[in-house]
Amino acid sequence: MPLFEKRRIGRSSLEVTALGLGCATLGGSRIDITRDEAEAIIRAAWSAGVRYIDTAPYYGVGQAERCVGDAMREVPRDEWVLSTKVGRLLRPRRAPGSDERRHPLPFDVIFDYSYDGIMRSFEDSLQRLGLARIDILYVHDIGVYQHGSEAHPALMRTLRDSGYRALEELRNRGVVGAIGIGVNEREMLLEAMEWGNWDAFLLAGRYTLLEQAPLEDLLPKCQAAGTSIVVGGPLNSGILAGRDTWNYRPAPPEIIARVSAIEAVCDRHGVPLAAAALQFPLAHPVVAAIIPGPRSVAEFNANLELLQRPIPPELWTDLRSAGLLHAAAPTPV
Repeated sequence: MPLFEKRRIGRSSLEVTALGLGCATLGGSRIDITRDEAEAIIRAAWSAGVRYIDTAPYYGVGQAERCVGDAMREVPRDEWVLSTKVGRLLRPRRAPGSDERRHPLPFDVIFDYSYDGIMRSFEDSLQRLGLARIDILYVHDIGVYQHGSEAHPALMRTLRDSGYRALEELRNRGVVGAIGIGVNEREMLLEAMEWGNWDAFLLAGRYTLLEQAPLEDLLPKCQAAGTSIVVGGPLNSGILAGRDTWNYRPAPPEIIARVSAIEAVCDRHGVPLAAAALQFPLAHPVVAAIIPGPRSVAEFNANLELLQRPIPPELWTDLRSAGLLHAAAPTPV
C-alpha cells in the first residue's frame, strides 16, 4: 500500500499523501488528550511521512488548530498540505455554561455560512494556527444531518448565495488552493454540485468497507467533474476497529450484524478487519486520501502497520460474493 504516494486534489496544483492525519480527536473534545499528546501525534505522523493534515475550528473549540500550528510551525510550509474548515465561528463565552465537550476553550460555537462569516472564520483560523497559509478550505457540517430538514434549505441558500462567493474569492486570489465541503452525508454534496465548482469533498463515514452507497451517484459525478474525495472516518467512528460506535453513537443491531459478517470473512483470510477497512477506500480513483484520527502515537503507529498489511485478493472476492461489498467497488491490488 503506497501510503505516501502523492495524489492531486481535484484540478488544483495541490498534492496530498494518500494517508493524511485527521485531527478531530486532538482537541480533547471526545477523549482526554493533552496538548503535549496532541502535538506528539502530529509529529509522529510527520516523521512517518504524512504530508497532509486536516483540522477545524470545532475540534476542541479552537484547540486542535492551535496544536497543529504549534507542532508544524517550524516545518517548511511548502512541504505539507493543510486543510481547515469554515461555517462555525467561535465567540467568547461571557457566562458559565454546560458543554458536552471535554476541556473546551471558553468559546461558544455559532454557525455562519455567509460571506462575512466565512471570511471571518478564515482569518480567525490563521490566527489560531499562527500560519500564513491554509491550502484547502472546507465548509463544515452543512446539511440535514447536522441541522435538520427544516433548517437545511435556508442555510444552504446562504452558502450558495453568499458564502460560496467568499470561497471563490479566496481561491481566485490564490489565498487558498482548493475549496470544498466536509460533511457526513452525500446527499447535500450532490445538491452542492448543482451550483458550485468544488475541488474536493471531505466525506466522513459514507464510503467505507461498511458503506458504499456513494458508488451509485456521488463518486461517478465527482469523477466527471474532477472533484476529489478525502475519506474521513474510514473506520466508521470505530465500529470497524473493534469498538461499538457508528456515526458517533452506539451502533444499531443491523450495523453490528453487517460488521460481524465482514469480520468473519476477514478472519478466514487472517486479515484484521481494521486493515481491510483502512485500505479499501484508497482503491477508488476519486479518493485522494484517507484521514483516520488517531487518539495516541501508539494508535497512529498501529494504523500505519495495518495499512501495510498484505491482503489477499480472495478476501475482496469473498466479500463481494457474500453481498458485503458493492459490485462496482474497486479493491486494492
